[in-house]
Amino acid sequence: MPEEKENISQILKALEDRDTNVVLEDPLENYMVLNMGPQHPATHGVLRLLVKLDGETVVDCIPELGYLHRGYEKIAEASTYMEFIPHTDRLDYISPIANNVAFALAVEKVAGVEAPPRAQYIRVIGAELARISSHLMAIGAMAMDVGAITVFLWAFREREKLYDVFDLLTGVRFTTSYTRIGGVAQDLTDETKQAIKKFIDEFPKNLEDISKMLNRNRIFLDRTVGVGVIDAQSALDIGFSGPNLRACGVDFDLRTFSPYLVYDQLSFNVITAKDGDCFSRYMVRMTEMLESAKIVEQALNKIPNGPTKADLPKKVLPEKERVYTKMEELIHDFVIVNDGVSPAPGDVYVATEGSKGELGFYIISDGSGHPWRLKIRSPSFCSLQALPILLKGQMISDVVAIIGSIDPIMGEADK
Repeated sequence: MPEEKENISQILKALEDRDTNVVLEDPLENYMVLNMGPQHPATHGVLRLLVKLDGETVVDCIPELGYLHRGYEKIAEASTYMEFIPHTDRLDYISPIANNVAFALAVEKVAGVEAPPRAQYIRVIGAELARISSHLMAIGAMAMDVGAITVFLWAFREREKLYDVFDLLTGVRFTTSYTRIGGVAQDLTDETKQAIKKFIDEFPKNLEDISKMLNRNRIFLDRTVGVGVIDAQSALDIGFSGPNLRACGVDFDLRTFSPYLVYDQLSFNVITAKDGDCFSRYMVRMTEMLESAKIVEQALNKIPNGPTKADLPKKVLPEKERVYTKMEELIHDFVIVNDGVSPAPGDVYVATEGSKGELGFYIISDGSGHPWRLKIRSPSFCSLQALPILLKGQMISDVVAIIGSIDPIMGEADK
């Protein structure tokens, strides 16, 4: 249709303006613009890419986000701090416990609350198991995108074992809502401890099977080595963090750079690579899972006895048995549930090392039971900014491998 041809010409002109080195005398004859997504199995969610092609080579790309937008930051401002915890599960829904922990740490900082040592160790265990689960998903999906169906099934087999562990730890498999302001919902039982130890003992061997399948596989290497390259400075400029940044050789991990919880009492290595390509991002995640297993093992051995919630009745929900037997605790429970924790006016920013990078919460408190403003620094949103850099000059078939290698979750990007 004539009007459609005119619309495509306008899009191509906009793309041409972004790159002064490209001159299009007749853009409709020399280039082709395609929509990839938002409904596409390899975009890992509702991500739309407007891709300009010269034959099968990507000349430029505009990522378009927002198809899943749910207004979580505004929902937080209309909810009490406790009410918003279940919503954090639905951000990066592949590692919900890590989201719970990050949000709880931000609220505790603005409210002047500190979780007991045992609760901090339990949070570390949960967050690192969530990191393993998330990386398994990333590697399994990325491998499937380039044709390795077996690896996808092996990765999901290990994730199923982890979901059984989460079921024992939190009472549910997926969206856990496990943390509480000032601690965790329930203690780590001996049964859960044994299940975690069993998984950690078996996991390195099972992960080695995936390594043997991929690390020297000619098809996998051809699809990932030298594909989607970004240098360290560009990665820093564009907002990369986590495994994507460390794959460029930048030794930055918030667990060591700005330790929180009990990470300063645990020994682990920060994993880096140097090439900044899809294969480097894959290798960083593979090795990080082994480090997370070491962290969990150390935490299980060092975890102290004691309470799992801070004893601050006006700020922390009391245990149910006390609510049912003591009038004061019943009153505190009623006030916290209905009016929320009321921190002093002020603002805080707390960042944690999520499975996909720097996950941060910025809270402005006006002294009421809900945040006056809340901003989420989601690593997936920042990582997707790099797609125009990563895709330029690559083949159209490489797009799926590159998206899989940065491991975006649209639930947290479209927050």
